[in-house]
Amino acid sequence: MSPKRGDRAAPPPRPGEYEPRFANNAAAKGWEDLRSQVPENTRAAYDAISANPRPTPPTDRHHRLKGSLKWGNHGGRALEQWQYEVTSAGRIWYLVDEESLTVWLTFAGTGHPKITD
Repeated sequence: MSPKRGDRAAPPPRPGEYEPRFANNAAAKGWEDLRSQVPENTRAAYDAISANPRPTPPTDRHHRLKGSLKWGNHGGRALEQWQYEVTSAGRIWYLVDEESLTVWLTFAGTGHPKITD
């Protein structure tokens, strides 16, 4: 069965880590595309995002989005939106929900999100 909106992005988090979940079906599909094309990079992204979704200082590959993309909305709440660059073109965007220790994956894909074109 393929993952869908609301599903957990496996494997389960370790105690104290954030739990990645898909905010929409497109992110779930994009995650599967990344996982099948660049499994090692996708696993590294998963580990980095779940262990430390807000790295300080941010890195070239793992940083908060800017401008109008700096915030995203999930469940009626404005949450910080971050990006992890899986490959030179592949991206994962996610919202950090501090209250529930969840990161909501809003975009995952092997290419740049169209909104940035």
